[in-house]
Amino acid sequence: MFRGLWPVMRKEILHIRRDPATRFIFTIPLLELLLFGYAIEMDVKNISTVVFDLDQQKESRELIKEFESTRYFRVTGRVYSDQELERAIVSGRAKVGIKIPPDYSQQLLNGRQARVQVLIDGSDSTSALRLLQASQTLGFLKSLKKAGFTTELATVDVRPRLLFNPNLESANFFVPGLIGVILQLVTVFLTAFSIVRERERGTMEQLLVTPVSKEGLILGKLLPYCAIGFMQTGLVLLVMVVLFGVPIHGSVSLLLLLSGIFLIPALGMGIVISTFAGNQGEAMQMAVMVMLPSILLSGFVFPRESMPFVIYLLSFLIPATYYIEILRGIILRGAGWSALWDEALVLLAFGVLFMVLSAIRFKKRLG
Repeated sequence: MFRGLWPVMRKEILHIRRDPATRFIFTIPLLELLLFGYAIEMDVKNISTVVFDLDQQKESRELIKEFESTRYFRVTGRVYSDQELERAIVSGRAKVGIKIPPDYSQQLLNGRQARVQVLIDGSDSTSALRLLQASQTLGFLKSLKKAGFTTELATVDVRPRLLFNPNLESANFFVPGLIGVILQLVTVFLTAFSIVRERERGTMEQLLVTPVSKEGLILGKLLPYCAIGFMQTGLVLLVMVVLFGVPIHGSVSLLLLLSGIFLIPALGMGIVISTFAGNQGEAMQMAVMVMLPSILLSGFVFPRESMPFVIYLLSFLIPATYYIEILRGIILRGAGWSALWDEALVLLAFGVLFMVLSAIRFKKRLG
């Protein structure tokens, strides 16, 4: 019944040992487990916060320290006008803005109620809810302390206000980020298999004997997928608005322009993978190894500020990190070019790097 079992098993074991793709069998799971085991953090903490302190007295400084001592808030800067406070949150530089009125200390010293306004970016519904509860709890506990642990008078009235997503609808947070992940997923996988497939079918040699330059060959491979990426972007944006009811508060033309810029590193990443992979199975494993960090470390699901510092630094090496910030900035916060030009510049730098690397690798493989 099992005649020839052992010779077949021996042959398959030898094939597995000789296949270059098998070197990823144990490497990828271990790397992913170690990386994400440290990176995934459900707790909300160290959220970037800017302070607009109009009081500048001892009591206001104590209040800021108490906000930081909760570990939910991390003061990253000071602003000196309401316009600066709004720009900091719209641009994504800060997720929280604390505004302390000029009479804060005087009101406390006179035994009257002092109001503090806390502006919270409601784009991330989960984080916003935690920050809302934390700010309210801090105001309540400080009131008890000032009133001698009685509830007769709330001396510190912390009034949080949710911006951009006041109803805390999770679709408003996840759908724009999902667009970025889907766009990178499709473009990377399509381009990663393009050159590998040509090599496996033996048609690459036929292309090389034609009067086509290597640069023309790479561009000829990329441009059709670039067109597909643009069509996918328009389709998913339409579904987002019509089906999920997530409106685009910013400029649609700017969103499409920056999406086109993001396609450059996304396509380049796939081409780089195809130049390293020896077959489609190896290309698949490399693409998965690239995509998982893009999903889990880009801020799509988990707040980057809550990650360990080393993992937080690694998140800056992922192009999807910047594109997701662009998507949420334009769609949810109505951010403009002045707030997002730095993300666009980084994406262009990634694009140039991947294109140069793919050209070098491609020439080396053909040589």
